[in-house]
Amino acid sequence: MTRPADHRTASLRRATSESTVELELDLDGTGRSHIDTTVPFFDHLLTAFAKHSLTDLTVRASGDTEIDAHHTVEDVSIVLGQAIREALGDKAGISRYGDALVPLDEALAQAVVDISGRPYLVHTGEPAGFEHHLIGGHFTGSLVRHTFEALAFNGGLTVHVTVLGGRDPHHIAEAEYKAFARAFRQAKAIDPLVEGIPSTKGAL
Repeated sequence: MTRPADHRTASLRRATSESTVELELDLDGTGRSHIDTTVPFFDHLLTAFAKHSLTDLTVRASGDTEIDAHHTVEDVSIVLGQAIREALGDKAGISRYGDALVPLDEALAQAVVDISGRPYLVHTGEPAGFEHHLIGGHFTGSLVRHTFEALAFNGGLTVHVTVLGGRDPHHIAEAEYKAFARAFRQAKAIDPLVEGIPSTKGAL
């Protein structure tokens, strides 16, 4: 295979004692999304990811948010990473690498993505105390890094996210997600000049 014949899609379901997640995605979409995780700010971040990565994404999730949003957010991120990995298939013809620098008012974030098959996350620059902020009533700042960890490790992605500036926690988190989305959009794109797997090893 040198080019995907059809859209690169995946449909997954994960159910545990803590949450239930149903997710569908199309990596060759236009950015349409229908997101309901029962965690409103996470819905906002996933909607931004879909829009700016040109990934069609449907997520239906529920969980023990009366305890904490952590379990539901983590499990959605795990499933999203797994779906990305499945939809990418053998990765033939992809650009593989992407990078983006995205502002949101006073916030500025950079993301670099390598669809390498080797999970790794480097995440730096969030201001001191960011992890303790409650954003949108349910979502704590610490979950931003945690979602990128789950995405990277379940998607087989090397991800570097750096916050270069920012004051408002909402803006910082959203800039991080939009930067990741734009970098992933470049990395997953089919490059007409690439023949086969973009690796000297012949596999990703």
